[in-house]
Amino acid sequence: MIQLEFLDHVALRVSDIHRSADWYASVLGMQVVQPDEWKPFPIFLLAGSSGIALFPARTETPQPLPQGDWIKGDHYAFRVQLPMLETAKQHFNKLGISYQEQDHTYFRSIYFKDPDGHQLELTAATRPLPDAA
Repeated sequence: MIQLEFLDHVALRVSDIHRSADWYASVLGMQVVQPDEWKPFPIFLLAGSSGIALFPARTETPQPLPQGDWIKGDHYAFRVQLPMLETAKQHFNKLGISYQEQDHTYFRSIYFKDPDGHQLELTAATRPLPDAA
């Protein structure tokens, strides 16, 4: 049986990798990493054990991401402590970033989008999940 440790990173295609790297650093406080061996891309962003690899979209006219229940990456969630949700909402309000809140019974979340429309989530546990079946 394969034993996974954690999801290491997701790779996103974006219209402007430098703009996106700046956005993820300033909005989510992620650390920007780009060793010389990787230039000109990807640009890697780190937060704890999680990462995002940014790659340029390979089109002159990027199309918006499809909405709805299509086969696609739906959203990318980052775990935070519950008090951090309030901090994030204040930060987003200052930056003019719109978000939606949702109570998932065991988690509270806020959803928002990056400059290319990728759906992101900050989620915090409010109580333990029931034991797995």
